[in-house]
Amino acid sequence: MSARIIVLGNQKGGTGKSTLAMHLAVSLLWKGYKVATVDVDARQGTFTRYVENRGETKQIDSRVLMPFHTALLDSSAASKSEDDRENSEALTKLLSSLSGYDYIVVDTPGSDSGLSRAAHSFADVIITPVNESFIDLDLLVQVGGSSATTLKPSVYAEVVWNQKKERAVRDRGQIDWVVLVNRMPNVISKNRQEFEKILLALSKRIGYRIATGFKERVIFRELFRTGLTLLDRDIASSQTSLSHIAARQELKDLLTALNIVDANHRPASDVS
Repeated sequence: MSARIIVLGNQKGGTGKSTLAMHLAVSLLWKGYKVATVDVDARQGTFTRYVENRGETKQIDSRVLMPFHTALLDSSAASKSEDDRENSEALTKLLSSLSGYDYIVVDTPGSDSGLSRAAHSFADVIITPVNESFIDLDLLVQVGGSSATTLKPSVYAEVVWNQKKERAVRDRGQIDWVVLVNRMPNVISKNRQEFEKILLALSKRIGYRIATGFKERVIFRELFRTGLTLLDRDIASSQTSLSHIAARQELKDLLTALNIVDANHRPASDVS
């Protein structure tokens, strides 16, 4: 695969995967890269509707840049082994057909599925958004009592670990795993300090790096209707509030922290 594959993954809904996926895809489009997007949560289809909304806006304003989008449904095979085989084959076929793209951004469901696990195994980068909540943290780690020294990998961490091994066996590739604290409240609390302490302790044991995402802002819910992002500022609105400016800075900082653009991976043209 010449394309670099970025997977947004978590086994919990409401963490902002689809919003992040769209912002990443559009940021790469504005840099001049050829971008494909894949929704392996086609049954719920939030990412697909976001792209469709963007397509409708493009009919009004030609400046809107579009990715090539595909949605995949999970296999309904009777057995797990058959399910895994069908999902792997379908995803392999799709990704092979997209090999001419520079980047492929994949959004996955907020639950466990064979297609989601297969997508993780093809990733070059896995981005896992988590809210500042011990419920979200529980998907990554089991904490005994109040001590951060009794950490154990939990459900989703084991999934990522297994898919890292599968990727290594398949093509000796490595997966860069980023856990991204997203939709943060504006107030710094004692809960956040304890949350960040445990998240940092876990990163050293399980092998991910930490990044900071977006604060909770109304603008993201508003943008979904038009399929636009913070990067489409000249198209989205003629009015810019202080909240919008702060959100764009958060996006800029996030893209820098993710460091997903390979300096040697140049687009055919640069429109930024």
